[in-house]
Amino acid sequence: MNFKDYIRVIPDFPQPGIRFKDITTLLQNGEVYKQAIDQLRVMVQEKQIDVIAGPEARGFVIGAPLAYALGVGFIPIRKSGKLPGETIEVDYALEYGKDKLAMHKDAIKPGQKVLIADDLLATGGTIQSSIDLINQLGGEIVGAAFLIELSYLEGRNKFNGIDVVSLVQY
Repeated sequence: MNFKDYIRVIPDFPQPGIRFKDITTLLQNGEVYKQAIDQLRVMVQEKQIDVIAGPEARGFVIGAPLAYALGVGFIPIRKSGKLPGETIEVDYALEYGKDKLAMHKDAIKPGQKVLIADDLLATGGTIQSSIDLINQLGGEIVGAAFLIELSYLEGRNKFNGIDVVSLVQY
């Protein structure tokens, strides 16, 4: 299946010159969404995965169903102030400033094997922050899975030794 046929590209959003990859059109089609998750599952199922971690918010719509399909747990990585328990945080850069990502301190046990899942890999900033959080808790990152990869931005090159898979490349 060509998943690009179900991803809407919106020019000049959120600013001129950007060609935004909108996955909501894929998510709206239950059969295609299921096939995307199933194909990601096949791509990562040989890894020894204990839990999947996904950054807010679109990482939830990829990571949670992938965790369900694999029969493993899901860990949300949230913006600062959104988790009710004791957390660890890391700063990350945005186009116009900084923000913080957080994870519960008890989300990962040392040595647990973690797959990171998100909708899109661009420059890799959000995923690098997720890696930093997982490493702080002693997790072992076994890979990262994405619905879309903007390969021309070379985000995967930031993750030395981490296997990266993606369904669609632009």
